[in-house]
Amino acid sequence: MVNFFIVIDGIDGSGTTTHSRLLTGFLENEGFKVYLTQEPSNSEIGILLRKFLKNKDIPPITDALLFAADRNIHYNNDIKKKLDEGYIVISDRYIESSIVYQSTQSDDISIEWVKNINKFIGWPDVTIILDIDPKISLARKTNEDLEKFENTSFLSKVRNLYLARAKQESYHVVSSDDIIEFVQQKIQRLIVDPLKSRGFLFKN
Repeated sequence: MVNFFIVIDGIDGSGTTTHSRLLTGFLENEGFKVYLTQEPSNSEIGILLRKFLKNKDIPPITDALLFAADRNIHYNNDIKKKLDEGYIVISDRYIESSIVYQSTQSDDISIEWVKNINKFIGWPDVTIILDIDPKISLARKTNEDLEKFENTSFLSKVRNLYLARAKQESYHVVSSDDIIEFVQQKIQRLIVDPLKSRGFLFKN
């Protein structure tokens, strides 16, 4: 049974949610079974995480462990089941968010440690990093929407690590500082050939 796992990741305000939804619509219009999900997930741990993302008193290691626990539930009880049913799964954020954000958040947290506590999950077939200047991304958000990670200085470090990781892991990087339709077209072009090679047949 053919399936495919796509992740769209990037700094806060880069457009991961918007473009995950648009990509879902594009693929559904092609007649594919598509499952759209996100992190934090809708599990009880994910709901707790959303509260903690507003709380600066939560230690970074606690964040990392909770994200790993939520991801383990998310992958095994949600993503893997859909993949086994032949779906294209699109996740708005996944393990790269933990690797980049938590290792930037504290010198006590290494990339290898984050990978280790996430070692029981499956990895995406394609990861796309949306890149944008933090000053532009934060301008897209209201003060009420801001989480503890969302300041220009911190997000600049996060952005740099995303780009370094993308180069190291051969992830696709797409600038999201453009008209939404143009950005989405670039994303679609990146996933068509890999999907075709997996056996998905497009209308055009």
